Amino acid sequence: MGSKLFAWLLFGLVGMAAFGYGKKQQKPKAMLLGAALMGYPYLVDGALALWLVGAGLTAALFVDSI
Repeated sequence: MGSKLFAWLLFGLVGMAAFGYGKKQQKPKAMLLGAALMGYPYLVDGALALWLVGAGLTAALFVDSI
C-alpha cells in the first residue's frame, strides 16, 4: 500500500508541475502529459503498473520527437 500511495503522490506532483509549465509556456504536449500523470492512477491498479506507466509518461515529457 505504501508504494502505491507514494506513486500517486510523486506522479501527481510531477503531473501538476508539467501541466503548469505547459500552460505557462503554451506547450500542449506538456499539458496533456501532465493531465495524464495526474489522472492515470485512477485507472491503473497495482503498484508495478503504477510505477511503469508513471515512469513512461514522465520519460515522455523529456522526449522531443513525440
